[in-house]
Amino acid sequence: MMTIDWGTVLQGSLEQGLFYAIMALGVYITFRILDFPDLTVDGSFTTGASIAAVMITHGVSPLLATLAAFAGGAVAGLITGLLHTKGKINALLSGILMMIALYSINLRIMGKATISLFGSEVLLDKESLLYIMPIVVVAIKLALDWFLHTELGLALRATGDNKRMIRSFGVNTDNTIILGVSLSNGLVALSGALIAQYSGFADMQMGVGMIVVGLASVIIGEALFGAKTIIRATFAVVLGAIIYRFVVAIALQVGLESTDMKLMTALIVIIALTLPKIQGSLKQKAVIRKRKTELAEKSGGVEHASH
Repeated sequence: MMTIDWGTVLQGSLEQGLFYAIMALGVYITFRILDFPDLTVDGSFTTGASIAAVMITHGVSPLLATLAAFAGGAVAGLITGLLHTKGKINALLSGILMMIALYSINLRIMGKATISLFGSEVLLDKESLLYIMPIVVVAIKLALDWFLHTELGLALRATGDNKRMIRSFGVNTDNTIILGVSLSNGLVALSGALIAQYSGFADMQMGVGMIVVGLASVIIGEALFGAKTIIRATFAVVLGAIIYRFVVAIALQVGLESTDMKLMTALIVIIALTLPKIQGSLKQKAVIRKRKTELAEKSGGVEHASH
């Protein structure tokens, strides 16, 4: 019988979950706040990692390199937003086009498929990681909560809810979409930069499937902790990312191959998306059956009384 090293699983899933939580918050902005299916994420995640890795290996301060990674991701999101709003290209296609373009851009930035960061100075070492990262993630979560309650943030939320209505109030929805997609990809790139420093390398393929990982974190968090308010939803997303990494760590411990993780993630998202609809359909059928039974009993009682 295979034994699970719970200490390693818990520590590893917490460490990685905190990094991926930043990326999940970015995905939450586009998919939940803006209702914008943005596939730029797979490319901008690697963009953040590549910018940070190149700058750090060239002797730039890790903090400055990480901030530059955030800016690089924001620019990628800006272009996606412009393609959609000014170029009138479908939202999904805009993200796909930018994701494809970023593959070549990232390779240009890195100059090779992989950059090693071992021996280089990084922003967080293993000892201070568990003390500093929770503070960083909570600070980003609180900053996002505050922003989404400002006038501009409310306009962003309203754009996702009802674009036509908010436009009638004089809000330029093109600008709010561009801002939201830029902020989202900035956070995704920031996550990529931090994960590259944590892992000790940046790789061209590290962003593949990140959008599904982000969606899994958002959906798991919302399913377990609810999303009635923005504050609660962002908290749920952070916890969802940690729980997702915990599930992955358990799967690896029991013998699944690392190459199976993308499939497992896709299955988690499929189940999480279809389960509520199946439950709703079953409840509706149960209500209909109950009403039919009640009507049958009433009609039976009327017939008995007439006799």
